[in-house]
Amino acid sequence: MTESLGKIYSARGRSSHPRPLVLGLIGFPVSHSLSPVLHHAALDAVGLAGEYHRYPVPPLPQGQALLVDLVNRVRAGELHGLNITIPHKQSMLAQVDRLTETAAAIQAVNTIYLEGNQIIGENTDAPGFAAALQRAFNQAGFFAPDRRSVIILGAGGSARAVVYALDRSGWQINLAARRPQQAIDLLNQVVQPHSREKHTTIGLNSKDIGSCLESRSQVNLIVNTTPLGMSPDIGSNPWPNEVPLPGNAFIFDLVYNPRETSLMMLARQSGLPVASGLGMLVEQAARSFERWTGLQAPLEVMYRAVEDLGN
Repeated sequence: MTESLGKIYSARGRSSHPRPLVLGLIGFPVSHSLSPVLHHAALDAVGLAGEYHRYPVPPLPQGQALLVDLVNRVRAGELHGLNITIPHKQSMLAQVDRLTETAAAIQAVNTIYLEGNQIIGENTDAPGFAAALQRAFNQAGFFAPDRRSVIILGAGGSARAVVYALDRSGWQINLAARRPQQAIDLLNQVVQPHSREKHTTIGLNSKDIGSCLESRSQVNLIVNTTPLGMSPDIGSNPWPNEVPLPGNAFIFDLVYNPRETSLMMLARQSGLPVASGLGMLVEQAARSFERWTGLQAPLEVMYRAVEDLGN
C-alpha cells in the first residue's frame, strides 16, 4: 500500500488529491513530541497534503480500548500510518498482523501501516539510531577503531533498538542496568546468537561501570538510553559521579529535550565529542515517512525543521 500511496500522491500533488494523508503518534504523554513538526515539514517538502496528530493513549489496561480503536482506524484506511512511542512499543506487538524482521528481533514496534489487508509492525528506531550515530561521528570527525566497545546505559525499550543496531555493526556491548535480569533478557532476545558471548551485563552503578572501564580499556562509545536528564528533570545524570568518563569515547545521549543534557555537558567539559537524540528522532521519522508514502524522505528539511526550534 505504501508504494501505491506514494505514486498516487506524488502524481496528483497537494491540491488535487481528495484524501490527505492522516498520520499520527500514539503514546503517553505525547504533548512534548516534535514528531508533528518533522512530518509536517516533510509533507510540505514533497508536496503532499496531510496532517500529523498526537494521540495520547494511557498505559494499558486503561488505554486498551483507545489503542485498539486507533489500530482499527488504520485497518479501515481512515488513518494512513502511526508512530508508536512509550509506553506502547511492546503493547503494539499484539495488535499487528505481521512484524518486519527488525521489529520481530527487537520485539518492539514504533511504526504501523497497512499493506494489503494486513497491519504491519515496523521498528525504524534501530536503523534510525545507526544512521544518526554515523552522522554524528562524521560531523565530529570521530573514527571508531576496529576494536569497538560500548557501554549502554539502561535496558528499557529504547535500549533494545540500540543493542540491535550496535550488535549488528560489530560492537562489543556492555549493557548497564539497575535490574540485571532485564539486561540479561534483553541480550538473549535481541542480539545474534553467534555474538552473544562477547557481550556483558553490568550494574548501572559506579562500582560496576568503573570495573568495566578498567577491564575494557578500549571503550569508544557511551550511549544513554535512560530518561535521566530529560526535561523537566534536567539536573539528573545517568553517569556515576565517582567515575571519570573514558578519555577516547564518543557520548551519545538519546535525550533531546533539553538540547544539551547534564551528561552532554559533563562530556564537553572532559573534551569529548557528544550528540543528542535529536538525530535519532529525525532519522527514525524519515524511515517511517518512507514506509507510509513510498517516497524518499526530505532528510535535510526534517533536520532543519527541528534545529530551527532551538534557535
